[in-house]
Amino acid sequence: MDQGSPALDGLPALVTGGGSGIGLACAWALSAAGAEVTVLGRREAPLRAAVEAGAAAGYVVADVAGELPPLPRCALLVNAAGAAESAPFLKTDAELWARMLAVNLTGAAAVIRAVLPAMLEARQGRIVNIASTAALKGYPYVAAYAAAKHGLLGLTRALALEVAGRGVTVNCVCPGFTETEIVAESIARIMARTGRGEAEARAELTRHNPQGRLVRPEEVAAAVLYLCGPGAAAVNGVALPVAGGEA
Repeated sequence: MDQGSPALDGLPALVTGGGSGIGLACAWALSAAGAEVTVLGRREAPLRAAVEAGAAAGYVVADVAGELPPLPRCALLVNAAGAAESAPFLKTDAELWARMLAVNLTGAAAVIRAVLPAMLEARQGRIVNIASTAALKGYPYVAAYAAAKHGLLGLTRALALEVAGRGVTVNCVCPGFTETEIVAESIARIMARTGRGEAEARAELTRHNPQGRLVRPEEVAAAVLYLCGPGAAAVNGVALPVAGGEA
């Protein structure tokens, strides 16, 4: 066996937000490594497409910010469901604030709460939360999103200590701006707000990355794959940036 490839053969995995973007890339990576992947998301069509393409073995239609159905037992959980909305803080109303916390923080906690007991019983589990560089620093006009992602990192660090001696690890991957639907929407908002063209709007985001580019979903998935593998058994409670050196 290639020592650089995680031995995930037959391990059941659950990827939230698995129908597109980073979640779909994670589903592909885990499936390629031999895991039996279930993808979860709000929209059935992309989930079904992921299964038909071979990225996953099954799917669950659910909104992590709402009431969850019974979830399949899993040894690997990737919390990739997320959303980003921007507004100046004084125009961030209670509804926007609640939406950002619900999907980016409370929803992740709800999924963990559902699957963690079985992991602890089996003394085997990997939980990887997809946070953001917004969990590590502030950005203007996304106070609610940054607060939620900071909270997700806090949850990760606290839970990692609780389960450290019980066969389960809990970690965060913190991508910079990544080629996803969320970033495409951000680019569209910049264009609408400023009148800039697409190239200029993209430059507003890529300037944060010292490599001068957007991160690819597959690069984030590679970090997730490492954290899910046996070689990362001693990696617990970390925030792993995938951001080209952004500080």
